[in-house]
Amino acid sequence: MSKQIRVRFAPSPTGALHIGGVRTALFNYLFAKKHNGVFFLRVEDTDQNRFVAGAEEYILEALEWLGISPSETVGRNEKFGPYRQSERKNLYKQYADELIASGNAYYAFDTAESLDLHRKQHEEQGKTFIYNWHNREKLDTSLVISKEETDKRIASGEDYVIRFKTPVDETLHLQDIIRGDIKFETNLLDDKVLFKSDGMPTYHLANIVDDHLMKTSHVIRGEEWLPSMPLHVLLYRSFGWEAPQFAHLPLILKPVGNGKLSKRDGDKLGFPVFPLQWETDGVLSLGYKEKGYFPEAVINFLALLGWNDGTEQELFSLDELVEKFDLNRVHKAGAKFDPEKNKWFNHQYLQKQSDESLAETFEKDVIQRIGKCDFSFVEMTKITSLIKERANFVSEFWELSDYFFVAPTSYDEKAAKNWKEETPNLMQELKSVVNSIDDFTSLNIETIVKDWMNKNEIGMGKVMQPFRLSLVGALKGPHLFDIVELIGKEETVKRLEKAITSL
Repeated sequence: MSKQIRVRFAPSPTGALHIGGVRTALFNYLFAKKHNGVFFLRVEDTDQNRFVAGAEEYILEALEWLGISPSETVGRNEKFGPYRQSERKNLYKQYADELIASGNAYYAFDTAESLDLHRKQHEEQGKTFIYNWHNREKLDTSLVISKEETDKRIASGEDYVIRFKTPVDETLHLQDIIRGDIKFETNLLDDKVLFKSDGMPTYHLANIVDDHLMKTSHVIRGEEWLPSMPLHVLLYRSFGWEAPQFAHLPLILKPVGNGKLSKRDGDKLGFPVFPLQWETDGVLSLGYKEKGYFPEAVINFLALLGWNDGTEQELFSLDELVEKFDLNRVHKAGAKFDPEKNKWFNHQYLQKQSDESLAETFEKDVIQRIGKCDFSFVEMTKITSLIKERANFVSEFWELSDYFFVAPTSYDEKAAKNWKEETPNLMQELKSVVNSIDDFTSLNIETIVKDWMNKNEIGMGKVMQPFRLSLVGALKGPHLFDIVELIGKEETVKRLEKAITSL
């Protein structure tokens, strides 16, 4: 690749960034880094009716959290700035005029009412109204009225749009890096509006002009933009510019049923579809960050939605993804979103975290829940190391370890069936054994308790299950004697006494 690789992510600030958009940004980022290129972000805010305050900042913050920030964007290395389309609006009219002058575009004065009438007439005949080669010279356009008349109507302030004049009877063979050769018949394309009556360009014109001026080498975007590819290539040709290479990514599909993943699917099945939380009409949707996902886990999961490196490897650091990423290994077919696999990735990354960093987060959670934490940081680190293997999220730590911090107030009914007639006496004896131990470490406690059981020929099940039930309130948790060491002699004895009187 001789010229510098420059790829862009070009979202519209119309709300929260959907996880499908994040995947598009990620693939652009990986491709740029792989080829020592530039990944930049352009804000496509020409549609002011759909603009949502705070959305632009949200997008940049989300990419920052995920570790895939653009090297050029609004307020950052604006080499080809501005990077907001609304601040570039004075640029576009000259290019629309250039297409008029070269005969590749024309003025259309049709009113919304007249176009509605045409659509209804076509529907009555069982046809679809398409504005293109077969009717553009029968409609109210500069193709059928004189230049003088056209200029006069424009000068008088009459509303008009500028439409692209799609070539007739041509078969376009276009190359897509992911999909190969794609064929389009120009006679089936409509003459898209390039410039609106409000003086703003449409997405199509602004997108092409900006990609050219910002020296975009590759356009990597979602499959939903595939129908726009012929128009975009024709626009490049009309301007006499070299078109970038295109790659259209597969859709991210619903976990259940068919179709594209939506926020509704996340709401229904209880998983996030936004990287960070977002409020719409007073309803707060939690994002991956707030749900406790690690950004590295989100990146790893998304990278494998529609791409793999040809091996069985599933866990990749961002650097490894950059090294191995190849657009030729992106699949054509849509990738089904699997919420359980999503959690699995978070579990893997949770296990990679240091016990100390997890304990720090968990300690704050404990204080928030019960107002205090009586364990030292070293002890919190030990508790974390004992429970983290069973968790997918740090938020699950409390449920896995609440008995360390708060004595049980009730006992699991099923487990309580292990509390037999002889159990209270055995627990009284066990209490005395525990009380007599000076070196209160897990291994030593276990040795002394098991020696007492062996000497008195007491079966393991008769002691260990009731002992755990007394301390935990259920038959769950890590190694029993690790629990005993951590809660201490006084608390162990107290909980045994309570179980004896309660059960």
